[in-house]
Amino acid sequence: MATSRNRPSAATRRRFERAAGDLGAAAVQQMETQHAWYRALPAEERSWVGLVAQAGIRSFIEWFTGSQDRAHVTADVFGTAPRELTRSISLGQTLDLVRTVVDVVERESSGLAARGDEVKVREAVLRYSREIAFSAAEVYAHAAEARGAWDARLEALVVDAVIRGEADDSMQSRASALGWGTTTDVCVIVGSTPELGPAQVVDRLHREAKRLGVEVLIAIHGRRVVCITGQVADPLETASALGECFGEGPLVVGPVVPHLYAAGRSARAALSGHAAAPAWPMSPRPVLSDDLLAERALLGDLPARAMLVARVYAPLAASGGGNLLETAAAYLDGGLGLEGTARELFVHTNTVRYRLGKIADSIGYDLTDPHDAQTVRLALAYGRVAPEPSTRVTRVPRQAL
Repeated sequence: MATSRNRPSAATRRRFERAAGDLGAAAVQQMETQHAWYRALPAEERSWVGLVAQAGIRSFIEWFTGSQDRAHVTADVFGTAPRELTRSISLGQTLDLVRTVVDVVERESSGLAARGDEVKVREAVLRYSREIAFSAAEVYAHAAEARGAWDARLEALVVDAVIRGEADDSMQSRASALGWGTTTDVCVIVGSTPELGPAQVVDRLHREAKRLGVEVLIAIHGRRVVCITGQVADPLETASALGECFGEGPLVVGPVVPHLYAAGRSARAALSGHAAAPAWPMSPRPVLSDDLLAERALLGDLPARAMLVARVYAPLAASGGGNLLETAAAYLDGGLGLEGTARELFVHTNTVRYRLGKIADSIGYDLTDPHDAQTVRLALAYGRVAPEPSTRVTRVPRQAL
């Protein structure tokens, strides 16, 4: 609070009051001369910036000629322009504006100050410039907070629409507003919710994704975190790098799809895999949803069941003479090992070994691996009870996933 000892004289205050219009015009003229970004603004926005500059001069003079005991000047200055102006000019440009106003006042103050008031005027300008700089930061902080809350709501709506498979115009509009209009190479990662607040989880994932150079959309559904990632080169590597942002338990990665509007398939696979993952206690973290086809099928996931038949049963059944299907069934169902399977099929042990290698090459599953063997055994069971057309699905090798 200013005291009578450091307040300028009445003569100085009157001079500043009379010079208000000239100081405002000088500030606008200096903005025009010094700042290319100001000249590039549309006429309406340039006029708003000019009003802010003039309001800054006017507010300073009111403060200068008054009691000088107001700590905040936000409403006096930045309330002149609409909040939408913060989307047109950056915080750095606002500081240019503040600096210009202060420079003009400081330059002209020497000629306006009465004898003996020069130091008092200079100190007043310094105090006011500090207050107006903090006010500018406050405006942008509130605007950023409001935009952040709005973006979080939009983000959750887009993720929910992807999960429901609603790739309609409204979802596309919201996704574009979040910068996802042209994002490609998209996959969905689903993990457990960590022991943090929802906002902290989302912020942490966003920070880590920015460090990795990938795009993310995040929503928390109770105990699960659904993370849509874009611009993904290696989905498992990306999920592994983001893994610390999720809670303990399975971390399941859906298949990569071309764009966000096809991400429903990846989301459904990842969610199904996350629900089914406990059936494979030794599953890696992260794990591809396609590596959990058997577990997903056990939970009634019909697409997973169809994929098992198409990728395992159909190629084996289509092999020459059905030898591979016969060998796989004998090896798995009989539990006889190489020699027992050879006796069962009346072939040499090396023939069985050769056929197992062909099976692995054909469908990407190694029958000597316990989990792969379980997956193939379940696929054979589904294939035997599947309608005949289902066994003629185009083969999709596991290695190509």
